[in-house]
Amino acid sequence: MKAMRLNDAVDGPLLVAASLTQPQPGDGELLIRVRAAGVTPTELLWYPTTHTKAGGVRENVVPGHEFSGVIAAIGKRAEEFSVGDEVYGLNDWFADGATAELCLTRPQDIALKPRTLTHELAATVPIGALTAWQGLFDRAKMKSDDRVLIHGAAGAVGLFAVQLAHLRGAYVIATASGPSTEFVKGLGADEVIDYKTARFEDLVKDVDIVFDGVGGETLDRSWAVLKPGGRLVTIAAESEAATDQRVKDAFFIMEPNRKQLDEVATMLDAGALKAFAGAIFSLEEASIAYRGEVRDRRGFGKAVISVSE
Repeated sequence: MKAMRLNDAVDGPLLVAASLTQPQPGDGELLIRVRAAGVTPTELLWYPTTHTKAGGVRENVVPGHEFSGVIAAIGKRAEEFSVGDEVYGLNDWFADGATAELCLTRPQDIALKPRTLTHELAATVPIGALTAWQGLFDRAKMKSDDRVLIHGAAGAVGLFAVQLAHLRGAYVIATASGPSTEFVKGLGADEVIDYKTARFEDLVKDVDIVFDGVGGETLDRSWAVLKPGGRLVTIAAESEAATDQRVKDAFFIMEPNRKQLDEVATMLDAGALKAFAGAIFSLEEASIAYRGEVRDRRGFGKAVISVSE
């Protein structure tokens, strides 16, 4: 099969084309013919990308762990789906990903693809929507009358966080900049603060929840706007290694969840939730996509690699 893998050499493109042996589904696994894969550039820095579960070094990694595609084969004890089903979801962070014609996954990590979405749009959803869902509802225990401050509201996760918080009845305050402010307001934010022209802590206080997708100084300044008993969650990667116990407790990593993917698909098909693809690349252009060298950005949302028809 065709795939794009990390170039472990010092020089040259970030990803290089490779012809790899087609994977075969083992017990409890499904083989997916990938139609599209979402691009998360920071994935290349994650521990599972560079290490095995046992702590060894991984080489020639195929990235991309959210996808939309068609079930091509089914292993033993993985009979919840049928060959030919259109599905979307995730696969193991420590395994080769979906920047390839085929990848392996598990039934519990995927759901039927939203019927109304193209494969390219569906591939932008799993990481962003599940991160927003789990951060707001599972971690922060958001209630319908909460005041929620969302940093990075126009990003791949933030755009889902704004929509989900709004749909659940929260009062949504978002930070964004420039043209992004109107986009975020259109997602349902009640207030949008342009962080390039104002400091959010001068305008906001007594919020119940801060959902942080930025980290750094923005995260540091966010503690002051929480009301007593308020909750902060962060997905900023550097927070995982923080020494501040508050930050360590606030950091989380999304986990695959089939039930939540089903609920998100229902909301997307109903038009209550919207997905966005900022740019679409071919498989051969994967290196450009992961470097963020987007020449033909269509708007907001995650970049996507269109793998096959």
